[in-house]
Amino acid sequence: MTGASSIETDQSDPSERYHHGDLRRALMDAAVASVAEGGPGAVSLRALAAEVGVSHAAPVHHFGDKAGLFTAVAAEGFELLADELTAVWEETGDFLATGVRYVHFALHHRGYFEVMFRPDLVNGDDPGLLAAQLRAFARLHDGVAAGRLAKDPESVRLAGLASWSTAHGLATLLLSGNLPDVDREDSDALARHVLAHLRVV
Repeated sequence: MTGASSIETDQSDPSERYHHGDLRRALMDAAVASVAEGGPGAVSLRALAAEVGVSHAAPVHHFGDKAGLFTAVAAEGFELLADELTAVWEETGDFLATGVRYVHFALHHRGYFEVMFRPDLVNGDDPGLLAAQLRAFARLHDGVAAGRLAKDPESVRLAGLASWSTAHGLATLLLSGNLPDVDREDSDALARHVLAHLRVV
């Protein structure tokens, strides 16, 4: 005999299918994808819960509110950025390559990048977020300091600000579509040409 009685279906509570932090991970992944597609304004805790297949209370349990969710996304984004900048610096020792990787990260991790620099979206005093920010910014600072002939702290700070502003500005212009004549498929080459105008001396 065939029919519904012969078909096994999963009737369990969807939240029971997540264990050991998998639900938190699933919600964050869904949030990052939603931001990448429609920006932070497109994110809804209720919609994320529905997408993942859990009750609308699940995101609140893990993050408290949308600011808590964005804080977790931003903190993870800064950790990922720090990892990438550290890896390229250790591999090349080239500050220019570090700047190129910064732009590359922004374009390939838009769902994180669009939240990381939005203090209006996150809990700015969150210890995890602050630690992740410091780790990422330290890599930028150290790269500038290593290439400076003048070692006074103020000179290094200003050079770092100029370098960061250029890389971040280029990334933002690319993400917002304000450079329509640029081939984003070759963004690394563009970033290298633009950042080469900086003089870390």
